[in-house]
Amino acid sequence: MLVARDKDRLDELALDLTNKYRVNCEVIVADLATEAGAQHVAKRCADDSKPITVLVNNAGFGIKTSFEKTPIAQEEAMLNVLVRAPMLLTHAALPVMRKRGRGHLVHIGSVAAWITSGTYSAAKAWLTTFSESLSVALAGTGITSTVVAPGFVRTEFQQRAGMKPQDVPNWMWLSARLVAQQAWQDVLAGKTVSVPSLQYKVLSTLTRGLPRPLIRRVSKDVMR
Repeated sequence: MLVARDKDRLDELALDLTNKYRVNCEVIVADLATEAGAQHVAKRCADDSKPITVLVNNAGFGIKTSFEKTPIAQEEAMLNVLVRAPMLLTHAALPVMRKRGRGHLVHIGSVAAWITSGTYSAAKAWLTTFSESLSVALAGTGITSTVVAPGFVRTEFQQRAGMKPQDVPNWMWLSARLVAQQAWQDVLAGKTVSVPSLQYKVLSTLTRGLPRPLIRRVSKDVMR
């Protein structure tokens, strides 16, 4: 089941996956920033006649401007995509997984969850704690919950958010394929937190272990 806003690109991806892997692809056109879009997808996730075994909360949303300069409607839309939608879809899919006694919940977080980089960091921190809490609550049920915390990944995310990829050192960039492969290995292994790539494993260990005043100071310097 593929969910996004662009029907043409979804149809193209569905056809490509069907031809390559001989799988049936269901396309749902929805904007998870809206109530109608989120509820539409949630209704499908709750359908036990077509059960979902793996739910990947992967929709992204980035804002370039500071909190005080960003229209509040845009901030609310980001929270809808990064916080409310994963909560709603997970809540809808869980009873179906419970009934079958198996399933995987995959939440795409970020290493930004462990620094203080505006409301994006705050949203990813919520998602990280949410996923970890589910991992504890679902232990022994056959259902796993994994939060994937990558760094900079070469996708359209930065372009859509109006960011400049050239401002980021080359060594900090990851390929989407690498992130997906390592994340899926960790999901199957039942890991609660997945940090793809060695460089981000090191960075995330440091950010989680350093004193918070130091993290705030470093984050402030990075955001200038």
